[in-house]
Amino acid sequence: MPKIKTLKAAAKRFKRVASGKFKRSHSHMTHRKLSKSGKRRRLLRGTAMASKADTPRLRRMMPN
Repeated sequence: MPKIKTLKAAAKRFKRVASGKFKRSHSHMTHRKLSKSGKRRRLLRGTAMASKADTPRLRRMMPN
């Protein structure tokens, strides 16, 4: 069987952690930052985990 290629768009946006979950960054942080409060920008700065429903789809996109 041929090798399954990684979907490069997903590889740039997600990282797999040791437990098998996927780490992602928050959205709404690229532009128009002045209209957001400092608290909101501070909370969006960190990373989050992808939802449990999206994990099987991410595993198919990133098999390695």
